Amino acid sequence: MQVAWADLGEPEIEDLKFGFIKLTDMAPLAVAYENGYFEDEGLYVTLEAQANWKVLLDRVIDGELDGAHMLAGQPLGATIGIGTQSPIITAFSMDLNGNAITVSNDIWEQMEQHVPKQADGKPQHPIKADALKPVVESYLDDGKAFNMGMVFPVSTHNYELRYWLAAGGIHPGFYAPKAGDNSGQLEADVLLSVTPPPQMPATMEAGTIYGYCVGEPWNQQAVFKGIGVPVVTDYEIWKNNPEKVFGVSKSWAEENPNTHIRVVKAMIRAAHWLDENDNANRPAAVEILAKSEYVGADAEVIANSMTGTFEYEKGDKRDVPDFNVFFRHNATYPYYSDAIWYLTQMRRWGQIPDQKSDEWYMDIAKSVYRPDIYQQAAEALIDDGVLSASDFPNFTEEDGFRAPQTHFIDNIVYDGKQPNAYLEKFSIGLKGKDEV
Repeated sequence: MQVAWADLGEPEIEDLKFGFIKLTDMAPLAVAYENGYFEDEGLYVTLEAQANWKVLLDRVIDGELDGAHMLAGQPLGATIGIGTQSPIITAFSMDLNGNAITVSNDIWEQMEQHVPKQADGKPQHPIKADALKPVVESYLDDGKAFNMGMVFPVSTHNYELRYWLAAGGIHPGFYAPKAGDNSGQLEADVLLSVTPPPQMPATMEAGTIYGYCVGEPWNQQAVFKGIGVPVVTDYEIWKNNPEKVFGVSKSWAEENPNTHIRVVKAMIRAAHWLDENDNANRPAAVEILAKSEYVGADAEVIANSMTGTFEYEKGDKRDVPDFNVFFRHNATYPYYSDAIWYLTQMRRWGQIPDQKSDEWYMDIAKSVYRPDIYQQAAEALIDDGVLSASDFPNFTEEDGFRAPQTHFIDNIVYDGKQPNAYLEKFSIGLKGKDEV
């Protein structure tokens, strides 16, 4: 491939360091590195695993990292000041789906009697939190706390777990930043707390938590170790939900526009490679991710979800071709409506303590999600002859909003253009002028 230096302008900096957490959805970074896509753009990249999401974010903010694999809520949370305040932007969505909720064997045994069965005797999916509700109630009746884990307060996992619980009539608790209570456990039936992804299975095995929401391979790990049962994937909670993004500080993006576009170009190519020819490259991707410097889990465990299947109970392996999506369904495009969904959940659970106008949601989304930068990268790839216009949204018509989305486990429709009307639809959670 001939690199179109003249068209784009040379990178302002060539030596870059990017952070990631050891999860399969860091794959676009690993593939862009291993397949030489960064070098094609004149970039010399170092990839470095980070201890946890907070350390990763702090290092992007202070400039130790040029950018990172981030939770979709992190650039939004940082920009509006949940936890640390610092403007972060994203021009690239790394994947759709990829998470699940797992419970311990003991909890599953108590839940299973409330789960409808298929003709073959296996549980009927999707499994709703309605089946967990009587279990939680029995714990509360006995004066025992019901603890579950998620990975970070602004993580998709936190919001997906809360969404699933609330859809089954279980209150996951509120945040009350004005009162100085950031536990997220006020009025909660289930107490959610942060556990780093690789530690989830061991923490559950020790009995500290009874279940968790996490990305792969840490749900499949519970199956392999025989310590738990994944009961629902995020694909079943919200079909084709956005998961991770690639985040950089706003100041870095402003200082290094050509470099940024080139980084996005390389990662779009990697995402395309991961999905092309009906996931034909996934076995090769599994071998890359299994390396100790990336995810470092057994290839067999990673392959369980990366190659189009998902194992619930031991031996109950089902086809979930879109469990991990990196390019299909415009997965890489940073939609404003995706950003606004995260903001609605921050409001629903009290992280945003006051009512905000629909315009506020739009303004924040536009300041953080940058489809304009994505479009420049995509058009450069089209000009290079690497990808074609049909691989991308129609940029002349695209307004940054997905059509209203109907595939939620509670059948509530989400229209990103009407965030306040959306919040009004929920029986559990803050809306309007509600405060904790």
